[in-house]
Order: sequence, then C-alpha cells, then structure tokens
Amino acid sequence: MWDTSKDYRLKVAEKSIEDFIRVVEGSNLRGSWNKKKVRLLAKDMNPDIQTLYYSYITPAEMAQTPQMESLLNSIDEIIENLGGEDYSKKFQAELNREEREKIELPLSKMKFFFNTFRGLPDRLRLGEVDDPVMGVDIKVGELVSVSKHPRTDNLMVCNVNLGSRAITVITNDLSVKDNDRVAVALLPPTAFMGISSEGMFLGAGEGILKDVEGDLGALPQHFDVAALNETRNMVDQYLKD
Repeated sequence: MWDTSKDYRLKVAEKSIEDFIRVVEGSNLRGSWNKKKVRLLAKDMNPDIQTLYYSYITPAEMAQTPQMESLLNSIDEIIENLGGEDYSKKFQAELNREEREKIELPLSKMKFFFNTFRGLPDRLRLGEVDDPVMGVDIKVGELVSVSKHPRTDNLMVCNVNLGSRAITVITNDLSVKDNDRVAVALLPPTAFMGISSEGMFLGAGEGILKDVEGDLGALPQHFDVAALNETRNMVDQYLKD
C-alpha cells in the first residue's frame, strides 16, 4: 500500500497553498481583483489535499479523484478572480519600474503555486516514487536568450523556452549560451539581486547539463541521476522552511 501521507507531491502542493495565501495577504497588488475571494478559494483547497493525504490509494488513482478535479477547478477560479491568465501583466501595468521590481518575486511565487497544481496529475501518474524531486516539475528547456545579470558579472539571466511557456532562470554557470538544451527543475522562485529565478538547471560535476535529450517541455531523458541531488536538497529545504 502506498503511503499517501508521505507523498512529496502532496507535501509541496500543500506548502505552495500556504505560500500563495501569504503572498495574497502581504503583497500590495493593485488593480481590479477579488482579494477576499482569492484568499478563500485557496484556503478551501486544503480539505481536498487532506483527503488525498489519507486516501492510501496509488498515485495514479489520486490523479483521477474528484478531489484532484476540485483542486484544478479551484486553480482556474483563482486565476479568473485575479483577472485572468494575464493577471501578472495587469498587476505590473499598475506600477512604476521600482514597484514592479518589488512585486516580481511575489508574482513568481503565485506562478509556482499555479504550475505546481497544474502539473500535479502528471507527476502523480509517474507512480510510487518516494523522492523529494517528485514534488516539482522537471522539464527539457531551450535557452532563448542569455545575458549577464545587470548587477553582477557572476550570474547569467536566462530566458528558457519550455514549449508552452517561458521562464527566467538565474545561473552561475557562465558558459551557458543561446540554444543550449537544458534540464530545468521548476523550484520555488528565489530573487537574485532584484531578478526572480523560477527554477534551477540540473548539473552534475562541472557545469550544467547541456544537449539534454527529450521533447521540449517534457521530462528529460537519459541523464546522470546525480544531477538531481541539488534539486532533492532544495525541495527538502523548501518543506522545512
């Protein structure tokens, strides 16, 4: 029997709800949106998570439950009450440059919350795997543009195409270049001198993995599993914070 109460996918999803509510309550997001409704919808997701925690069914079965359907419907409704799929652009349009920089990380945390749940069914379908890395999506990406961080020469700002969308990743590997195919762990966002990083490139030994096999936006194929070690540590730390 699979111990659903210890499933890292559910643990990360639950923690992302907590972080999302904190962002909603603490960030000064201007514009036309229903803050009270958004907060309530997010809080109401917790009972469904708790039901899954103690369902003791297989991960694949969890992906097909009414609770999972309810969680995904809640995500859609929250986004609608934020102003639609382009909510981030709408919030940023209300602010000047300095203010936009301050809300970049909160908006990235919102995005992490949404993506965590939208990717949850597929991660559950990967089966009974007791590993922290299962808590986040890991995808093949292609570097669309690479530039030095405006505030330090020791970091690179990478625009990464994941197929259906693009994300920003900050790396200290100065050898990255346009068109590199990489493996990206979509970790909780972190700010590096004013710029939010929405993930981390997988790497083993010196530098990050390049020429990664697999379809864009899908799970990477045929890579050294040691490249997952740092992601494993980061997920563990996220759950402890």
